[in-house]
Amino acid sequence: MFNVWAGSPNSPWLTSLRLVASAVLVPIKSFDLAKGRLAEAVPEAERAKLARTMAATVLAASKSLSTWVICGDPDVAAFAVKRGANVIWREPRGLNHAATEGVEVLQREGFDRAIVCHADLPLATDLTWLADSTGVVVVPDRRNDGSNVLCLPTNAGFCFGYGPGSAAAHRVEADRLGLRFQLAPNQELGWDVDLPEDLIALRSSQPWLPTYQACEATP
Repeated sequence: MFNVWAGSPNSPWLTSLRLVASAVLVPIKSFDLAKGRLAEAVPEAERAKLARTMAATVLAASKSLSTWVICGDPDVAAFAVKRGANVIWREPRGLNHAATEGVEVLQREGFDRAIVCHADLPLATDLTWLADSTGVVVVPDRRNDGSNVLCLPTNAGFCFGYGPGSAAAHRVEADRLGLRFQLAPNQELGWDVDLPEDLIALRSSQPWLPTYQACEATP
């Protein structure tokens, strides 16, 4: 799908208005196995519900962009199809492999750029402003450590480095490939939910997030 991005007047990587084929790629593992680091604060069934709700929020934030979910779980695949997303079926081998394989599929499908987005962003409302960015753009988490959203050319041969310090690792990889790198903090996309304190910090603005005594006790 071709999309025109007008961009923000303050966006430093906006060079010109042009048509570009961009797609959103969302890796999603089994909802039943999601958010293991919340286990002490949130029961398993509620963690699955939380993961499903956040993933639906992210898919909705893709708006008119072509959206692709890479997964190896039938429940996730059905969830994605129900919400109008395309499914890339891959056996789970970790986030880095999923991103690599998903971007390769998008390139074969004719997309110039991939917007790789985590599925656990409860405040996500809009990903379309990234559709005509250039080079490598990372929207970091609120700690400026992780890469909640990573936008890049599909033909770059990019080696993903998700995990602790991934924003810095992705900057190094962009430099290796000679690609312009842009760190683009965003208040909505910067919020992910990995730890109980993330739930505490978000609860006042997001009442649908689960609340438990164990979570309250987290410093």
